[in-house]
Order: sequence, then structure tokens, then C-alpha cells
Amino acid sequence: MKKDLIGSFAWGGAILAIALAGSFARKMGYLDHDTVIRVVVGLNGLMIAWMGNRMPKTFVPSASARQARRVAAWSLVISGLIYAGLWAFAPIPVAIAGGSAAVIAGIVVTIGYCLSLKARARTA
Repeated sequence: MKKDLIGSFAWGGAILAIALAGSFARKMGYLDHDTVIRVVVGLNGLMIAWMGNRMPKTFVPSASARQARRVAAWSLVISGLIYAGLWAFAPIPVAIAGGSAAVIAGIVVTIGYCLSLKARARTA
């Protein structure tokens, strides 16, 4: 638990530090506005992927909960990497729509799998 909190605070602090450094670099004329936005928002996708990577490493006593956690982890990692990739390379309107759709799709896949596990458990 403590290790997860330290990692989460580290990500939050890193994103804030990079945002402040990007803002300072923009004011000094080294970066343009779009680059700062892409870097800071793209880091959110990398954080989502990192959280998905950490999920299966935590203990869960139930076998079905472990299955659901693995699917949730994969969907978070994939959607986070798609989100970050779109913010790195796609035009900003496409990155907004596609990145949001990727994260929402990951959530829908996770919820759908959990509901299918629940339905299978009821029939068994």
C-alpha cells in the first residue's frame, strides 16, 4: 500500500514539475503552446499505463477477481499507451477524441468483462 502511494505521489509530482518547466520554457520562447500541452497531457496516458502495469502485482484472494484484475490491467495499459501515442503524434483534435475514446473503451472492456464473470458465476 505504501509503495503504491509513493509511486502515485511521484507521478503527480513529476507531472506538476514537467508542467511548470514546460510553462516556463514556453514563456522563455523555447517551446510553443502545443508542445507543452502534448507533453503534459501525454504524460497522463503514460500514468494510466503505469497504473495498469501495477494492477496485477497486488494480491487478490479470489480467482475471478484475479481474472478481472488482469483484464483491467491489460485494458488500462493498452488504452494508456494509445492515449499517449495519440497525444504525441496525432493532430490535437484527433488526440482529444481518439485518446478519450481509447480510455473509455478500456473502461467499457473492463466493466463488460466483470459483468460477464458475474453472469457466469450466477449460472454455475
